[in-house]
Amino acid sequence: MRSFTFTLKPRPPFRLDLTAWALRRRARNVVDRWDGATYRRVLAFGLSSMEVATTQMGSPEDPRLSVTVTGADDARARAKASQFVTQTLGLESDLAPFYYLARHDKRLRPLVEQFRGLKPPRFPTVFETLVNAIACQQLSLTVGIEVLNRTSRECGPAGAFGGATQFGFPGPQDLLRVGPHKLRHLGFSYSKAHSLLELSRKTSSAKIHAGNLALLNNEKVINFLSELRGVGRWTAEYVLLRGLGRIDVFPGDDVGARNRLALWLGREGPLDYEGVRRAVRRWHPYAGLVYFHLLLAGLAASGDLDPIAAVA
Repeated sequence: MRSFTFTLKPRPPFRLDLTAWALRRRARNVVDRWDGATYRRVLAFGLSSMEVATTQMGSPEDPRLSVTVTGADDARARAKASQFVTQTLGLESDLAPFYYLARHDKRLRPLVEQFRGLKPPRFPTVFETLVNAIACQQLSLTVGIEVLNRTSRECGPAGAFGGATQFGFPGPQDLLRVGPHKLRHLGFSYSKAHSLLELSRKTSSAKIHAGNLALLNNEKVINFLSELRGVGRWTAEYVLLRGLGRIDVFPGDDVGARNRLALWLGREGPLDYEGVRRAVRRWHPYAGLVYFHLLLAGLAASGDLDPIAAVA
């Protein structure tokens, strides 16, 4: 099978393991795969698919990434793979101001030092971000990931890589082909299925376009997305952070995130939305980075993540 390899240099410090875990969230994620050394993802490429495999070389302070593309070997494939890795893993994010803030904050400093090198990850598209959010509405993240896994296996691009069939995330046309009954069979409620199909139609017709959303401020993005079926405040803020890279946003309706925040702050009771906003105001405009660091703290506490694992 055709393949080629190239190198990317992230802005230091950078740790691939931490960033990949912040993206994948659960070990059973079949789309964003991590084996302890390499992050892998299948992407649609024309009528076929390709796998992008990324491994870190060098230290977090002098990082280099080796990117191997399998299933294609032309300039278009390299451009797509480079853009995907750079955006999804936040390679160009400059965290120096955030680290400066953390050095002067007694509570934040230990958390940031524990996960130094984490970059803010982004899903490749706003569409994928919205599908992730809708899948996890009113469900635990673990259950939501399983629904997304089934959807990717049934509807997404696939290819034989490394001796096994691997799956990518479905696009809007993939979901439109299967219809509401199939989506219901995969684990979505009928309401969510119809929301996903409306989202797919609007994305396919370019009524939802990341480039257009990028021109809007946070409030206008929330207002625009809230007009979509099945999208409320939490989903819209989730898109701001994980789809558009607005690291000033901490999704205050994310129950798991606000529980982690309350625990970290030593609060006796739970936080509501306004309580979250007040709590993270001191770290503006980096509340979203606090969100990702607390996510990793939760994964480390559950034993999924070893934050002190050495980078080869």
